[in-house]
Amino acid sequence: MSKPTKFFEQAPVSPEIAARFPDLHPAFDEVAAVTEANRCLYCFDAPCTGACPTHIDVPKFIKKIASGNLEGSAKTILDANILGASCARACPVDVLCEGACVMQRYNKQPIAIARLQRFAMESLYANGEQLPFTPGEDTGWSAALIGGGPASLACAAELRRRGIRTEIFDARPLPGGLNTYGIAEYKLPLVESVREIDMLAQLGVEFHPNATVDAKKLADLERSHDVVFLGVGLGGIHQLGISGEQLAGITNALDYIAAYKSGQITSAPERVGVIGAGNTAIDAANASIRLGAREVHIIYRRGLEQMSAFAFEYEHAKQEGVKFLWHVKAVNIHGMERVEALELVELEATHDGSLVQKEGENFTLPVDLIVLAIGQSTHAEFLGSHGINLERGRILIDRATGQTSNPKYFAGGDCVNGGREVVDAVADGKRAGIGIAAWLEGQHADS
Repeated sequence: MSKPTKFFEQAPVSPEIAARFPDLHPAFDEVAAVTEANRCLYCFDAPCTGACPTHIDVPKFIKKIASGNLEGSAKTILDANILGASCARACPVDVLCEGACVMQRYNKQPIAIARLQRFAMESLYANGEQLPFTPGEDTGWSAALIGGGPASLACAAELRRRGIRTEIFDARPLPGGLNTYGIAEYKLPLVESVREIDMLAQLGVEFHPNATVDAKKLADLERSHDVVFLGVGLGGIHQLGISGEQLAGITNALDYIAAYKSGQITSAPERVGVIGAGNTAIDAANASIRLGAREVHIIYRRGLEQMSAFAFEYEHAKQEGVKFLWHVKAVNIHGMERVEALELVELEATHDGSLVQKEGENFTLPVDLIVLAIGQSTHAEFLGSHGINLERGRILIDRATGQTSNPKYFAGGDCVNGGREVVDAVADGKRAGIGIAAWLEGQHADS
């Protein structure tokens, strides 16, 4: 097995970006963590555990913090979620574990589960500890994992713990997928995502960066491995399909976030228009403010009630200074060589919920940069030639095991669920890893 790559040493570090994107929720020190841990009621049938897609035993890991057993606390987290450090920062805990906390019933502040989870994980890092478990005895079986995002990483951890050789092929220089490149820096810094991957590499996961997998390469990997896991995510962000979209000064939210996280850009122009109203759109808008934009608008064809972003993300954006334009649609982009303005129309809903243009004249919004965040396309069509069934471009799987219609292929993450949270991808990968091991054991039961 090749020597593990130290991706943390390759991660770009921009002091300017770090200064502009400090932690949204500062870390606990030991006193604050123990004090908060002692607030927990340690519920027997804990709703917080049930609300976590990976089912971390929340009362157990918090009780270990209260008793000073930080290594045991981290092990409890990692046993359930190998990306426990990332999820502690990136999870929408307001609608998951903390949203389910019983303290809510008594009109009290919920336990700060995410910050306690982060404290336990960072304590493990600070003490230079290894992962609290080791690879299983070698089975002689091998798996190729396509895509290096959270689903593949979680799947790899389960496979290595069961002695299955695991190789991850990812098109980018650094693994981690959206954890590394697509989540706002003030939530999950790029270097923290990569640090977590280096820790996972202790299990013997082999990484192949800058490795694009097309239909031919996939066929080669299928022949050379016992099983293939597909964690290919989604494709590019949809286009508007309007005049002027070829002008300079137009990007998409994921590329924009990746560019500042990797240090390729360190500033934004004065006026930014973000089209879309999901969580990624808000991350891009907030980033523009922190990168120095004077005026940032989110433009959405429907209203506040229909936006897909979480309510707490919306409130955060308003605090950052983002402005919202509701019930408007972009119909034209003006400019000579670069973007200069967006032409917009006002919309209204009819009795059946469809949107129509209101009477009145179009208006323009001066912008120097347009960021598109209007949903992603799928890019799994080439899998049909491998006997893998799709529905609306998404890979169909057995939800209990992650297995596709081709029994040698398993899948999970955004290419299956259409784009949910990091923790959902981890849960998918975890189930698939367990499912793969069980399937391989069944295939070789009589050999």
